[in-house]
Amino acid sequence: MAVTTVDKSKNPLARARDAVWNPSTASLRLLALAAVVVNAGIILTGGVVRLTSSGLGCPTWPKCTGESLVPSAHPSHSLFNMLIEFGNRMLTFLVLAVAVSVFVAARRLRPQRRELVVLALLQPLGVLLQAGIGGITVLTKLNPSTVSIHYLCSSALIFAAFLLYVRVGEGDGPVRVLVAPPVRGATRLLTATVVAVLIVGTLVTGTGPHAGDSAADRLTFMHLHDITRIHSFLAWATVVLAVVLLVLMARTGAPARTRRAVHLFLGAVLLQGVIGYAQFFLLESFDGNTDLSTTAVDVQTALVGVHLFGSAILWIAALHVLFSQRVRAEVPAAPVAG
Repeated sequence: MAVTTVDKSKNPLARARDAVWNPSTASLRLLALAAVVVNAGIILTGGVVRLTSSGLGCPTWPKCTGESLVPSAHPSHSLFNMLIEFGNRMLTFLVLAVAVSVFVAARRLRPQRRELVVLALLQPLGVLLQAGIGGITVLTKLNPSTVSIHYLCSSALIFAAFLLYVRVGEGDGPVRVLVAPPVRGATRLLTATVVAVLIVGTLVTGTGPHAGDSAADRLTFMHLHDITRIHSFLAWATVVLAVVLLVLMARTGAPARTRRAVHLFLGAVLLQGVIGYAQFFLLESFDGNTDLSTTAVDVQTALVGVHLFGSAILWIAALHVLFSQRVRAEVPAAPVAG
């Protein structure tokens, strides 16, 4: 695999240009990692929009208001809420810029690897899809179902970017699994359980009090306490599975890097659990009114934002566990006849 040497004498802009236009394996991997980071970051900024009740700060789409593409005076929305929502929309262009850079670099990498190009193409296509879903979310007045899809699409983009990051660092030879079959089976179950945690987490969000705007509907098919208990049960299941993985790895002699990945995951899920329980007990119950003090409400709201960003970290940690258990070597070059 060809590797391009980075000329450190160049200024940062020139090196950034070369990372995209004359990429090396290392620079493409760095760009893929940047795609993971910005897609996790947009989850955080989306949470800020919701927690500041700015979800309809720009009440229409693609314009901010019916008359203006950018925030302007509007009788039913404060300028603060408009700026928060509009700022989140503008960050989409940063995510798109990273996504396009990833695709261009994958196309120009030599020798070109078709799988990397396909994975890289998913980035700009996914961001454009996300923009469309975001528009539908606004036009449906923050319907909780579309808000959930919006979040889960970001999680899917994180998966695609993380897989690209992994594949750039691997060869194209056959996959060699580094762990015993029981470990691999338990890891797949763990990954599926984390997916369930994320999905049910969106239902908790759609049922709870942080709708993003007072006009937004809430899910009513289940009480907040009941859907939260299901979410909590699944979270505890991930803890148990992580412990089981560590035991299985110890008994089967799994590599140190795979054990470290599980330790990191276990730390992430336990921290998420502490934050989740803290925000739930501060909220106490939700029936349209609370007796909480203003300080308690502010703390609880901040914890919701941290928990939301933590969900992206948890998902990345789960993917790290999954992909740390394999290697792929370079494909041997064909002998030259003669």
